[in-house]
Amino acid sequence: MLKPQVHNQSQSFKTLFALQKPFLLGNGDHAFRPVRLRPSSIKAPKVRVGFSPTTIKAIATPLATEQSVNVKAVVTVKQSIGGVLSNLNIERGLDDIQDWFGKSILLELVSDELDPNTGLEKQTIKGYAHTSKKVKDGDVTYEAEFQIQAEFGEVGAIIVENEHHKEMYVQDIVLDGFINGPLKIHCASWVHSKHDRKHKRVFFTNKSFLPSETPEGLKRLRDEELVILRGNGQGERKTIDRVYDYDMYNDLGSPDEKNSDLARPVLGGKEHPYPRRCRSGRPRSKTDPASETRSSSSFYVPRDEAFAEIKQLTFSANTLYCVLHALVPTLETATLDTNLGFPYFTAIDSLFNEGVNLPPLTVQGWKTLIPRLVKAITDTSEDVLRFETPEAMQRDKFFWFRDEEFARQTLAGLNPLSIQLITDWPFKSNLDPETYGPPESAITKELIEKEIKGFMTFDEALKQKKLFMLDYHDLLLPYVKEVRGLKNTSFYGSRTIFFLTPSGALQPLAIELTRPPMDGKPQWKRVYSPSWYSTECWLWRIAKAHVLAHDSGYHQLVSHWLRTHCCTEPYIIATNRQLSAMHPIYRLLHPHFRYTMEINALARQSLINAEGVIESAFAPGKYSIVLSSDAYDKQWRFDYQALPKDLISRGLAVEDPSAPHGLKLTIEDYPYANDGLILWDAIKQWASDYVNHYYPDPSLVESDKELQEWWSEIRNVGHGDKKDEPWWPDLKTPEDLTEIITTIVWVTSGHHAAVNFGQYMYAGYFPNRPTVARTNMPDEDASEEQWKFFMDKPEVALLSCFPSQMQATKVMAVLDVLSSHSPDEEYLGEVVEPSWAEEPLIKAAFEKFSGKLKELEGIVDERNAHPQLVNRNGAGVVPYELLKPTSEPGVTGKGVPYSISI
Repeated sequence: MLKPQVHNQSQSFKTLFALQKPFLLGNGDHAFRPVRLRPSSIKAPKVRVGFSPTTIKAIATPLATEQSVNVKAVVTVKQSIGGVLSNLNIERGLDDIQDWFGKSILLELVSDELDPNTGLEKQTIKGYAHTSKKVKDGDVTYEAEFQIQAEFGEVGAIIVENEHHKEMYVQDIVLDGFINGPLKIHCASWVHSKHDRKHKRVFFTNKSFLPSETPEGLKRLRDEELVILRGNGQGERKTIDRVYDYDMYNDLGSPDEKNSDLARPVLGGKEHPYPRRCRSGRPRSKTDPASETRSSSSFYVPRDEAFAEIKQLTFSANTLYCVLHALVPTLETATLDTNLGFPYFTAIDSLFNEGVNLPPLTVQGWKTLIPRLVKAITDTSEDVLRFETPEAMQRDKFFWFRDEEFARQTLAGLNPLSIQLITDWPFKSNLDPETYGPPESAITKELIEKEIKGFMTFDEALKQKKLFMLDYHDLLLPYVKEVRGLKNTSFYGSRTIFFLTPSGALQPLAIELTRPPMDGKPQWKRVYSPSWYSTECWLWRIAKAHVLAHDSGYHQLVSHWLRTHCCTEPYIIATNRQLSAMHPIYRLLHPHFRYTMEINALARQSLINAEGVIESAFAPGKYSIVLSSDAYDKQWRFDYQALPKDLISRGLAVEDPSAPHGLKLTIEDYPYANDGLILWDAIKQWASDYVNHYYPDPSLVESDKELQEWWSEIRNVGHGDKKDEPWWPDLKTPEDLTEIITTIVWVTSGHHAAVNFGQYMYAGYFPNRPTVARTNMPDEDASEEQWKFFMDKPEVALLSCFPSQMQATKVMAVLDVLSSHSPDEEYLGEVVEPSWAEEPLIKAAFEKFSGKLKELEGIVDERNAHPQLVNRNGAGVVPYELLKPTSEPGVTGKGVPYSISI
């Protein structure tokens, strides 16, 4: 446990000469520290700016005899990939003139204390920074010099005004001239041109303050900065804005298009409960005033959330943008028949060794971003889309065919969050029988007992917690009629039953598929089981393809999009609206929110929108996003996003103080849970150390006005459709805050990594995880001719059920990018945030956290080598590394970034 931080502001520091107050300097992201002034015989300064063609400095002119300090400021501005600092435009020429005359950036040093004589804020010390002509790694530096009188006190903030005509990305400001060394002020923010916005930018020093402890000289700036970030809820947001506000998901459809089929319901509100997104304020649709238009080429995110311009070209968001906006449209134009399936399995294999020829490219330059996908054929000057062979297929070409692998992946695959213990018997639907037919399941005790004969009786299996299920029956059944109305798409409600064998592996026992009454026909349901009889065997394989399509859709829409991307956006908005940049909890959470809003905006633009990748290639089709709303309404709870409570809620664990992590797992060899609980405990310990450092007195949590407003806004606005639920945690103690923070951090790091970075490894060979089942089961109301076709060519029947060539290649291209780490990925616990590094106790806690993650790396390797752990070890089995903290760039199937950055 860390020792509590002392919050007494009366502590003094020794200086080399007498001062009224100790001198403290810092930055917007880093802690204050005592700064010893280097004495000067120059008299007390009044700032005067002098100009010369080569050296332009802010020089203090002495007025009276009093000691002062000389301080040099160096501002580092990062050059963007888009060429913000390019010389090839008129505005850049005007900015060059500004630089020549020494008026590039206006800096103002702000004292953290009030004038003792007037009780007002002290006058800031101003000076222009001029270009130094120094360029390093594409960065440009600007310099200014100050002379500061001793009575100025501690510097609490720096105000920056950009005199250029274009925005600039200020990386940091270094103040040099103090006896105890230079002070680096980390900014990492876009600063708009003064010609675009009147208000200046403020960067607070490194010292974190609870609201009640804010130095008097900074209180106004702290409050005003939050007002700016909240905005006024009016007008359309511009690219340069830094405003965080809420809106519903009312921009997924295009109701004004001539194709009326592009209209989509608004998500959010009583009819379709949903988390809120960031407000953009675009004009409303003429056809549907509740919806926003999608006329903009890009979707608004607050300026500092869009970092792609200053990251490497290989940044995953850039690559994904190119796949969605260049490669996918090219594929669509190259495909003559978008409904054409694969005639043979060898045709699927050809995607990896021959590829798909692409037509001449209309978008220049994008190929360089996706060389892994698009290969140039030099002898014909053509391009071909050729996929890398996924690791799972490299290890075992027939992995997708095996029932034991189908079962194993429920514990160690892409979606290990759906498997649940069977506790109630017999199964019975909660849906209205008048609409959906008899609620009783067709799965019987006798059928299960037949499958597990030789192990134990049904009653023994139920009592000993050996029976498990994937249950998509009640969630999917209401959509069957609508989804079947789409072209070349089938759908069912489904249940899949598994038995836990003595070896620790799951064995699939039965699949139940149900169709509700429709088209004048009664309810249809049937149970399929593994069989030695060829007809039943092929029916089982096709039934398995249907279940995999259900699980793929649920994984993408709920486990991935809803529970990580979508539900995190309100946390980001509330954090920026209610917690000051100098608040310790803001600084703890900030790295876990990087790039998420930008990637979510891209998802609304091209992934989850009308006729986007999800709708065009996944089973629920145009009803996909509404289905995710139903899942949010019926299943999502904030407290169940915590890994231990999630496991308990699904019957996969029970509380046991004597067991590791305080939980006894129902399935001991459950790789997602085994590795995840170590990661969860490490995150929780780090969060606890951090929270208890800043909240040594429990009463400080309840009295923290910003913190309470933050949590209230998350519950009542960001997730306002669930504001009256009784399961929301209280926020009264440091323990409450630790649990809330641990949950949020887990979702953005471990949970997201587990459901995202293995996508290409497991779904790159799509027969393993088809995203849609295009045909009904061969025995569902089949004609004599249809049944004969199945009996004669069962392999063709299975291929016909799989996604079309267009659907498969589109999804494979997107999953390749989603599964990839960029070279500048920021992994959990790898690099300490500057603000943490300057607080010794926090830095020590972080190093302990980082050490725990390094231990986890070794534990994962050891477990994967253990022959008794059959769910992560065996011939042809892919080792489970999705929660291994670090990774190399590329598609690796491991690595846990800080945030949801792709």
